[in-house]
Amino acid sequence: MKRILLLGAGRSASVLIDYLLSNASQHNWQIAIGDVSVHHLETKLRPYPQTRAFAFDVQNQDQRIEEIAQVEVVISMLPALFHPLVAETCLALGKHLITASYVPPQIKAMEPEVKAKGLTFLMECGLDPGIDHMSAMKIIHHIKGQGGTVTSFKSFTGGLMAPESDTNPWHYKFTWNPRNVILAGQGTARYMENGAYKYIPYQQLFRRTQTFQVDGFGAFDGYANRDSLSYRDPYGLHKIPTMLRGTLRRPGYCQAWQVLVQLGLTDDSYPLEDSVNMTYRQLVESFLPVSADSLSLRERVAHYVGLAPDAQELQLVEWTGLFDEVPIGVENATPAQALEKLLVQRWNLSPGDKDMIVMLHQFEYELNGEQKKLTSSLVVLGDDEVQTAMAKTVGLPVGIATKLLLEGKLTSTGVVVPLQADLYEPILTELEQHGVTFTEKEE
Repeated sequence: MKRILLLGAGRSASVLIDYLLSNASQHNWQIAIGDVSVHHLETKLRPYPQTRAFAFDVQNQDQRIEEIAQVEVVISMLPALFHPLVAETCLALGKHLITASYVPPQIKAMEPEVKAKGLTFLMECGLDPGIDHMSAMKIIHHIKGQGGTVTSFKSFTGGLMAPESDTNPWHYKFTWNPRNVILAGQGTARYMENGAYKYIPYQQLFRRTQTFQVDGFGAFDGYANRDSLSYRDPYGLHKIPTMLRGTLRRPGYCQAWQVLVQLGLTDDSYPLEDSVNMTYRQLVESFLPVSADSLSLRERVAHYVGLAPDAQELQLVEWTGLFDEVPIGVENATPAQALEKLLVQRWNLSPGDKDMIVMLHQFEYELNGEQKKLTSSLVVLGDDEVQTAMAKTVGLPVGIATKLLLEGKLTSTGVVVPLQADLYEPILTELEQHGVTFTEKEE
């Protein structure tokens, strides 16, 4: 019997849990699921005697050691800041680890010892990072295999709403951790364009967008991720002139989000005074210069950010409720935390809502003296507010990788990212069986 420990049973883990349960009997798996709260799993797990769910505190060292010691592989779907803690225990106890998150420096530093112990710490095996790596590398290896040279690679991914559930003017609802959405893009974006290094400071990031069309689904705006340069070497694109990775939103979102950035509402670095009693209108007022003019709040905001009072961006900002006399109601809240509380109410998934994942790769390459272009796009629709497209595309690659590892088919050791054909080919092949399929178009 093979034993699996899944840590984290939140929104993004719903499809992963179903995948593990559906494979448990056939592969003789015993599955333990730990999270702060697991009450929502009681009914789901009842038909599966080889499973158990339990309350888990990742910072409880004794419990962490006790649970990890019992299994062959640990899957961490916890918030990324806890992964190094889990990894330390896995390394000490000689257990494999799989996550969907980026490799942090603390885990990268464990590489020699992980490899020496013959362990696999597979990371970046979700959606983005994950499916983006695997699908891109499949095309890059194909182009190189023909003797071609990739000269430009742009890749964008977005978690959005399916057209039938796109019911608010921002064209957006939360399908993953709201805090990550609020803090997205902070820092300076770095990428390459036509052989030149490019940098976009956070204050300008949401102004600098590119527009793309996806067949059947219309227009999307893309903004640059924080670091596109670190993947040149892992992708084997050391001398590529253009490389950009980014995030997709519907048109209008980035422009309105830029207003929130300009106002200072996404700042998470300090607490507000008396935030529990402060209203959202007072919060916005607090960022504006004192004015003797009898202008409305919307007019003053417009003047401050350099827009016309009737600009669409300000219509979206006002729609959130930021101009209302509604108390924040959170003690010692940062501006970002206050904004998060408000938007969680406005951007919450309703019963029956369906989300949508869109991924777009754009390649330019030289082959036999000719300049060529290739576009690869992926659209995945969710089933409802629980079986979301986000949960599918994050959870399924993790589940498939776990199966491959326990079957002895995933043999790479050390801290691993799925960039090699022996990793991405079986995962992409099985993803197609679940409807996660790319459409390629040559120009």
